[in-house]
Amino acid sequence: MDERTAEFRSRAADAYGIDIDIHTLPEGTQTAEDAATSVGCPVTDVVSSIVFSTDTLVVAVVRGADRVDTRKLATLRGVHEAHIADSDDINEVLGWPIGGVPPFCHDSPVPVYVDKQVLDQDTVWTAAGDPTAVFPITPENLVEYADATVVDITE
Repeated sequence: MDERTAEFRSRAADAYGIDIDIHTLPEGTQTAEDAATSVGCPVTDVVSSIVFSTDTLVVAVVRGADRVDTRKLATLRGVHEAHIADSDDINEVLGWPIGGVPPFCHDSPVPVYVDKQVLDQDTVWTAAGDPTAVFPITPENLVEYADATVVDITE
């Protein structure tokens, strides 16, 4: 387990009293399809935490095969535009690299939005602090730990 993943696991244990079952993917997770193939699940069971810049940084959690509707996200935030955040800003504010952003345990509190379709799954797989690590979690626990708002934010 690499340093970033160990840090995420420690934060989750400290903050929520949970023991994260981390799965390391030597090839990394360039796409949701890669992650799904590696852990042996449908791509709809993989969720991505995508960071957008609006009036502030926000995290949008969506199923791997789905795309965030930036118009819906902008409207939700009461701004004219939402776009993918800069990698340096993501690392500085959230403390995690692109591809490894978990839905919770960020360095700074940011709004987290979970697309309502994520709740259709029994278990989802999400990033664990590094692009080479994922872990399973129920959607309900993900929403709870992330203090997330469930919304319709996909195309």
